[in-house]
Parts: sequence; C-alpha cells; structure tokens
Amino acid sequence: MQRLYDFFRRHPTGVDSFWAFLLFGFSGLWVMSRPGVQGKAIALFFSIGLCLVIALRRKYPVKMLLLTTALGVGQLILNVSPNVADFAMLVIIYTVASETNARRWASRFALGAALIGPALSQLRFRESPAHIPVWAVLFFMALLTVPFVLAWVLGDSVRTRRAYWAQLEEKATRLEKEREAQARIAVAAERARIARELHDVVAHNVSVMVVQADGAAYVLDATPDQARQALETISDTGRQALAEMRRLLGVLRTGEQAEGGEYVPQPGVEQLADLIDQVRGAGLPVDFRVVGESRPLPSSIELTAYRIVQEALTNTRKHGGPDASATVRLTYGGDDLDLLVEDDGRGAQRELYDEGGADGLGHGLIGMRERVGMVGGILDAGPRPGGGFRVNAVLPLKAER
Repeated sequence: MQRLYDFFRRHPTGVDSFWAFLLFGFSGLWVMSRPGVQGKAIALFFSIGLCLVIALRRKYPVKMLLLTTALGVGQLILNVSPNVADFAMLVIIYTVASETNARRWASRFALGAALIGPALSQLRFRESPAHIPVWAVLFFMALLTVPFVLAWVLGDSVRTRRAYWAQLEEKATRLEKEREAQARIAVAAERARIARELHDVVAHNVSVMVVQADGAAYVLDATPDQARQALETISDTGRQALAEMRRLLGVLRTGEQAEGGEYVPQPGVEQLADLIDQVRGAGLPVDFRVVGESRPLPSSIELTAYRIVQEALTNTRKHGGPDASATVRLTYGGDDLDLLVEDDGRGAQRELYDEGGADGLGHGLIGMRERVGMVGGILDAGPRPGGGFRVNAVLPLKAER
C-alpha cells in the first residue's frame, strides 16, 4: 500500500489524468443527450475543456483556473446548462486554494468565483415557477454556494498546513546543518589542540635529547662520566616524553586507559621548576624568578603558562646559539598572570614570528598565539632591541568559584 501511495505522489499528473478520463466518460452521457449536432459539438467542447482542467490542475493551477473561468462564462453566454463536467470547477477552486506555490491573487480570485459563480448559474438557468418567494430562491443560491466555499476553505487550510510542515522541515534541515558545522568545528579545534600538545611535547623533549646526545658523543672518550650523565638525561627525557604521549593518546581513545596505569596530569606552573632544571641540564643557563604571591590558577592558565615557557626555551636552544642564556619571570598580578621569557642569543629569523612561520616553520609560535587566544590573553613575541628574542604573555585570571 505504501509503495502504491508513493507511486501516486510521484505521478500526480497521471493520477489526475485518470480522473479526468473517468469524468469525461460520465460527461459523454450528457453530450449524447444534447439535441442536434451543433448542440452535441458545443457540449463536447466544454466537456473536453473541463476534463483538461482536471488533468492539468496541479501542473498549471493558475492557468487552469483562468480556463475554467472562461469556460464558465462561455456556458452562461451559449446557454449550456450545468452538467457533470462542471465538477471540475469545484476541484480547481480547491486546488488553487491549496497550492503553496500559487499566487495569492489566484486564491482570492477562486474565492470570488466560489461566491459568485453558483449565483450566476442559478439566475441564468433557473426554471422555477414565478410564485416561489424570493427568499426561497436566495436560499437555494446560498445552498449551491456552500460546497464551493467549503472547497476553498478546505484548500486554504491544506495550504496553511503544508506551509507549516515545510517550515518545520526547513528548520530541521537548518538545525542539522548547524549541528554538523558545530561538530566539524569541534573536531577541528580538538585536532588543533592535540597538534599543539604533540608539537610542544615532541619539540621540547626531542630537542633536549638531541643536545644531550651530541654532548655525549663529543665527550665520550675524554670524560665518560659526563657522557654517562648525558645518556641518563636522555633516558629521563625519553621517559617523560613517553608519559606525555600516553596522556595525549588517552585523549584519542574512547573509554580506554593508557598502558601503564593512570594518565600523567596536565603540567602546570608548579612543574616549571622541573622544566627549567631539565633545560639547564641540557646546557642552557636559565634565570627563573617568581614575582608576587603564588596562588591556585585555572587549569587552562596553568597549562598555557607551562607550554609557553617550554616552547620559548626550546626556541632559544634551537635558534639562540651556543652561548645563549635565558630569563624566565612569572608575575602574579591582581587580575592577570604576566609571563616573560627573554634570551640574549641570536634570535629567530623574521619569518618565524612575523607571519607565524613559512614552509612548516614557526608552528610553535602559532601554537602560542592560539593558546593565549583561547584563554583571552595577549601575546607579544619578537626580537629584542639589544639582541636575542622576547616572549611576553599576559593571561587573565578568573576567580574560581
């Protein structure tokens, strides 16, 4: 049954043509009853025209309404009495009123025809005795008008309901597209966050391991103890990198726990001392100072501050040269956390900080800007006037509730 209904919905003109053919069969009896050849020809003309209205009513509703009007006027002029084919007038009034794509003037025109047409027909073809009261004639006219008005009212209510459902479908489609867009944005943001974390973890730890490996190779024969110490630093750094990588992989897993137990907590301000000790062990002198009274910070601020210091010191090791040194200053303000990392090295090339990097370079500074922007802070990064490089971040502090 559903397949048959779907077929009818896909072929509305074919269904209407079937009913038009059926109506033409009934009207053929009326045509044959007309006197004379001319009378039969005129009746056949009007029957074909009204059946055509039924067949094409949904494809050309406004045009079929005008054709019906012309045929109705023609019937009045040529004295063609009402017949079974006039049922098309009732159908076209309903169709025009129910079509959401039809022009509103056409619907109002159909309502006017529903009110006037039956009365004109009754006046033109009335054969009632003269002694019938006027009120009875008027009552009969009103009675003939009711079906046409009801057809228009039913069609208009159908049009309203279709418009309502169309609005609901459009709204549902729009909401679905918005949900998909939000999901894509969320996925892109999560991928960017994981990419930043991977960059910070890999760039820092691998940089330390490379420096220590180069130093161990240089002093391996002369001072084995220093080479052994460098290898221990490489081992510790590698373990730390693996621990952070497990934590990042845990983000990608759904309901699974990383191998080896609990995930490593997100690093924060308290871990800065360990980070700086590691950097010092890699051969970069760092002066670390904390100004103001330390206090608990939001986790997002903690992680942002740690990653900025980590990336800035990694860049110093990569671009500052062999004799560079750095200064890290952490200042607790009333409403913000001021973070300053400076070095006296050679500094980075301009393209690494001006536009955020080119040809795959400068991704660390891009990550810094993204991190600071996510917490509503301000980042200033660039070469110092006296040489070296400077990174200054101001992170707003939100009162924890």
